Amino acid sequence: MKGHNPWSIRIGVDTGGTFTDLVVTGRSGGWRVLKVRSTPSDPSRAVIEGLRRLGVLTGKDLIIHGTTVATNAFLQGRHGRAALLTTRGFEDVLILGRQARSELYRLDAPGEREWISRKLRLGVPERVAPNGEVLEALDSRWLPRMLRRLRGTRIDAVAICLLHSYANPVHERVLASALRGEGWHVSQSHKIAREFREFERTFTTMANAVLAKPMRKYIGKLRRALGADRLRIMGSSGGWMSPQCAQELPVRTLLSGPAGGVIAAARLGRATASPNLITLDMGGTSTDLAVCLGEVPRVARTTLAGKPLLIPSLEIHSLGAGGGSIARLDAGGALRVGPESAGADPGPACYGLGGDQPTLTDANLMLGRLPPHGLLGGAMPLDAGAARSSLRRLGAELGLSAAAVARGIVQVVESGVENAIRSLVAGKGLTFPAFSLLVFGGAGGLHACGLARRLGIRRIVVPLDPGAFSALGLAISPAVWEASRTVLLKARVFTNRELDHLTREMIRSGKSEVERSGAYRSGLRVIREADLRYEGQSHELTLPLGPDLAGRFHRSHEAAFGYARGGEALELVTVRVRIESPAPPFNWTRAGWRIASSREKRQPSGIKRARAHEAPCVPRQSLPEGKQIPGPLLVEEYSATTYVAAGFLLSVGPAGELVLEARS
Repeated sequence: MKGHNPWSIRIGVDTGGTFTDLVVTGRSGGWRVLKVRSTPSDPSRAVIEGLRRLGVLTGKDLIIHGTTVATNAFLQGRHGRAALLTTRGFEDVLILGRQARSELYRLDAPGEREWISRKLRLGVPERVAPNGEVLEALDSRWLPRMLRRLRGTRIDAVAICLLHSYANPVHERVLASALRGEGWHVSQSHKIAREFREFERTFTTMANAVLAKPMRKYIGKLRRALGADRLRIMGSSGGWMSPQCAQELPVRTLLSGPAGGVIAAARLGRATASPNLITLDMGGTSTDLAVCLGEVPRVARTTLAGKPLLIPSLEIHSLGAGGGSIARLDAGGALRVGPESAGADPGPACYGLGGDQPTLTDANLMLGRLPPHGLLGGAMPLDAGAARSSLRRLGAELGLSAAAVARGIVQVVESGVENAIRSLVAGKGLTFPAFSLLVFGGAGGLHACGLARRLGIRRIVVPLDPGAFSALGLAISPAVWEASRTVLLKARVFTNRELDHLTREMIRSGKSEVERSGAYRSGLRVIREADLRYEGQSHELTLPLGPDLAGRFHRSHEAAFGYARGGEALELVTVRVRIESPAPPFNWTRAGWRIASSREKRQPSGIKRARAHEAPCVPRQSLPEGKQIPGPLLVEEYSATTYVAAGFLLSVGPAGELVLEARS
C-alpha cells in the first residue's frame, strides 16, 4: 500500500459522563464540533445520535472512538464472569497479591475483591521453568475433566495464565486449543502481557477476560449501526486499534477516554513552541492530569483503582472531580466534593432535569462564572434559582450563605487538583514557572486561574473549543500496536545483532497488525526499548534500544540514583516494541473552525456586561489576535467557558489559543 492518509475525513468521538463530544476533521484541516448529552444507560445511543446530527452516520469516513465502557465496567463491577486456569498451586495469586497495605495502621482493612470465585480458579498440572524449559508436561488426560467442569458453570470467558509462560507459552496454546469452539472468550497471558511478575500478569489477564463481555456487546452494537469497516477504538497508549483487536484485548482500552486530550495537547504544544505543559482536562465527572515535556508521556505499566496492569498507557492521573461532582458533608461535618457525580441524568441542579444536589457547576453559576443565558451557545439554558436553592440547603447545615458555600466548593476542588498536580510534577526536574497550564474539558477553563495562582504558574493556554479537545485528539491520532516480552538476558555488553534478533519477530507482527487495522504500511515509525537493571536489582530503567546500550544504562543510572557500577553484569529484563502510523496533518489556525450544532444560537458580538456581581462576557469568535484584555472576564464559546480572573491578561495566539498571563 502507498500513501500516508487513507481517510480524508476523520471523526473523533469522546464519551464523557455528562456530554458526548464529536469533532469532524476534513481535507482543509479545519474542524466541526458537536456536543450531545451522554446516555449512561447505553452510551452508544449518544454516539449514534451525534453522528446522525452531523450527517455522518453512514458513509466511509473513519470514526475513532474514545470509550469509558471498559473503565466503568472495571470500576463498578459490571463485567462478565470468568474462570482462571493457572499452574497448580497458584490458584490464589489474585487474592494474595503483593501483600501491600494501602492503610498500614487500619486493623479492619477490607479484604481483596474476589474477581473470580475460588471454585472457578482451576490448577493445571504442568510446570515451566523461567528459562522456558518444560519441567512437567501438560497431561492431555486432564483436559476433558477441565472442560466438563467449566461447562457446568455460567461463565463468559476463560483467563489462562500459567507460570513462566512468558518464556514458553506451549501449554497455554494447548489449553486455548482445547477451549476453542466452546463459545467463551479466551485470554492467554502470553498474548496480553508477555512479562514476568506473576500477580501483575495474572491480574491483567483476568481483567481482559472479565471485560470481554461488555466490550463485545458495546462494540458489536456500534459496528451494526455504523458499518463494519469505519470504526476504530482508542487504546490506553494513545493510538487507535481495530474493533476486532479491542474486543480481543479490552484491557488495553481502560484509559481510552482521556488519551485523546493528551495527544492533542502534545501536538498543540509543538505547534505553539510550548514544550513544557501540564494538561488539565476537567469534564463533568472527572479531572485528568498529565505532564507533557515535548512528547506524549507514556509508561510501560499502570494502575487503575490501585490495581496493577501490565499494559502500555499514557501517564495520566485521574481524580473524581468535575462539573457534576456532588458537594456534601462528611461524617465529621467537613465539606467534601465528589467523587460521586450527578452525571448526565439528572445532572447538576441548574440543568433543571430533576437534580437537587449541589455540584461544582451550580457553584460556578452562583459565582457568575457561567454565562447567564446557558451553555452550548444558549441551546442549553441554566436554572440559576435551582442552583441557589441546592446551595442554600447545604449552607443551612454549615451556617453559611449560598455564595459562601459556592466559594467553599470551588476551593475544595481546586485544592485537591493542586495537590494532585504537585505529586505528578515532583521529580520531573522543573519548577512550576517553567510550565504552561493547558486547560480543556467543559470545566477546565473555569478553574485555570485559581490553580495557576496556587501553583505559581504564570502562563495558561486554552485551545480552540476546549470542551471538545479530547475528541479532536482522537480524530488526529495515529494507529498504534505495542508488544513486550520478558527475556532475562545477562551480559556486560549487548551487541546490535542480539538486540535485532530479540525484536525482529515483534516488529514483523506489529507491522502486519497495524496494516490490518487499516493504516498504510509506508511511513510506519518503529520504537524499540528495553528494561535494564544491574544483576540482583528489583527495579529497572527503560532505555531506547541501540548502540552502546550498556554504556547508556550506566550513565542513566548515575543520573537517576547518583551512582553507577560500571563493568558489572547487566540484566536485560524486557524488550518493548511500538509501531505507530503517521499522524494526519492538522492546521491549528482557527480559519476552518466551525460549530456544527443545529441548535446553536447566534452569540452576541463585543463585550457584554452581565449582572453587577458577574464578569463581563465576550464571545471567543470576536477576540482579535494580539490584543491584550485584562480580567475579570468570561470568554464564551460553544463547548466551554473560560473565566479570566482579575490579575490576568488575555490575548489570542497564532493557533487561535487563548493565552492568559499573570500580571507581574
